[in-house]
Amino acid sequence: MGERRTMPVEGGLDHSIALLKEGYHFILNRRDRYDTNVFKTKLLAQDAICLSGKESATLFYDTNYFRRSDAAPKRLKKTLFGQGGVQGLDGEEHRHRKAMFMSLMTKDALEEISNITKKQWKQAAKNWESEKEIILYEEAKQVMTKVACAWTGVPLPERDLAKRAEQLADMFESAAAIGPKHWKGRKARASAEKWIEDLIENVRNEQLAVSPDRALYTFSWHKDLEGNLLDKKTVAVELLNLLRPIVAISVYVCLTGLAIHQFPNEVAKLESGKDKDHQWFIQEVRRFYPFFPFAAARVKKDFTWNGFSFEEGTLTLLDLYGTNHDPKIWENPYSFQPERFHEWKGSPFDFIPQGGGEFDLGHRCAGEWITLDIMKVSLKFLIHQIDYEVPKQDLSLSMVKMPSLPESKLVIKNIKCV
Repeated sequence: MGERRTMPVEGGLDHSIALLKEGYHFILNRRDRYDTNVFKTKLLAQDAICLSGKESATLFYDTNYFRRSDAAPKRLKKTLFGQGGVQGLDGEEHRHRKAMFMSLMTKDALEEISNITKKQWKQAAKNWESEKEIILYEEAKQVMTKVACAWTGVPLPERDLAKRAEQLADMFESAAAIGPKHWKGRKARASAEKWIEDLIENVRNEQLAVSPDRALYTFSWHKDLEGNLLDKKTVAVELLNLLRPIVAISVYVCLTGLAIHQFPNEVAKLESGKDKDHQWFIQEVRRFYPFFPFAAARVKKDFTWNGFSFEEGTLTLLDLYGTNHDPKIWENPYSFQPERFHEWKGSPFDFIPQGGGEFDLGHRCAGEWITLDIMKVSLKFLIHQIDYEVPKQDLSLSMVKMPSLPESKLVIKNIKCV
């Protein structure tokens, strides 16, 4: 795959601490320092290759060259991903399991989750009118938990709402944490898996009636390539791979609220009510603000690409944030310009806030369509269906904390339904 070249190498014994300190800018800083989209460093006491840019993303999502089965650190499996889930599968096993998720992404199902979201925002707004102020991020987590459970068919008694919202959020809020917050995330995952395992057992024993078109039913009765039902723990992990990301859309809801406040001139363009304008706005929220910092894989076999040698088993990170801010792809990447998406051609490798590649065969997030639909409903809710004020507060974004949120998590007050 090209003439041999020497890959730039960052000196030093290990840079894991630097990664924690620099967060979303870790790969981007070195990309600029070495003037390259490919370099080698050391993380977690092992060699690691870092990639950035559209061309690198195209390579990274080529399953002929990279595998996912042993890429995620154990800490992430204990909190964010769980063990045995689709993110860690490869080949035919991955395609078979991914098809289970994609079967849910029908036009009718996506329309339904939009309608559920509209209903839940409307109900939340009625409650907010009697409150002096609310924290948008915290409220969004509860709204998204209701949406996720209603859409998947998971029972959610009102008395359990706060508990389940916290459990599901703890899994992604602790992804990059160390110390007590990490252990809180591990505890949340263990408790959530037990909750879902009990539901699966009740479905299989016919003690819990659930519609066949709901994920709880579909996943409970899904069979592997050998024709065997998945074990309860794996099914629980996969159901949480639906519930958790939907609740994580609360991060995007908060960032959408921040964009509305920070860029009023762009919001004014939405008054026409044209769907394309709302679509461009939420896409720019996903591009402009940090969400996932990078994706991980391991080299599947020795190969050479653009003259650089890749050795089997090497940990490889793709810079999601840096690619979404690459000046070679995006003009004025640090400016909030929704209209840039008028010219975007829809490549699966240059705009990758939730990963890249193809939905059906690759590792691009199966729930990205859900994210877009829920964000669009949420945007319209915030600008067309309620009036509110944003008091003075700390709206600074940390580029180290994951997920990155305004320090205040966006407080709004004097809320009135329109």
